[in-house]
Amino acid sequence: MSISDKECSRLNAAAQAARTFAYAPYSNYRVGAAVLTGEGTIVSGCNVENASYGATICAERVALTRAVAEGKKNFIAIAVATEDGGSPCGICRQVMVELGPEMQVFISDASGAFRSTTVRELLPDSFDGSGLITPARSKMQKTD
Repeated sequence: MSISDKECSRLNAAAQAARTFAYAPYSNYRVGAAVLTGEGTIVSGCNVENASYGATICAERVALTRAVAEGKKNFIAIAVATEDGGSPCGICRQVMVELGPEMQVFISDASGAFRSTTVRELLPDSFDGSGLITPARSKMQKTD
C-alpha cells in the first residue's frame, strides 16, 4: 500500500523528532522511528541503550511495541531516522515482518534525505509464526 506525500512527510518528520529523545550514551548513535497505522495514527520511538548491551532496544522495536501496547495492529509504513541513513538491524527486520510484512519503509539521514523500500525487500525469504508449533496448536493437532 502506498502512502501520500503528505503522510510520508509527517512520518519522516516524526522519526526525525524521535531521534532527539534517544538514550545513546555508549554508541552516540541516535535513532528515531515512527510507524503509521491504518487509522492514520503515528506512533514514535527512539533507541534506548543499556550498559548491558543485550538490554538495548532499537527505535523501530520501541515504536512498534508501543503501538501494539496502545492497541494498534494495522501498520502501513515505518520511518527510521539516523545520522547517516543506516538500515534497520536484523532483529528489527524480523519484528517488522511479524507485525507489518507489507509495510513501506523509509530510511532517512540527519538532513532528511530518505530512501524508500519495503519490509519484504529488507528481509527476503523471511519466516513467520505460521510454521511454528505452539503448545496450544500441538494439542489441537493430536488425535486419540
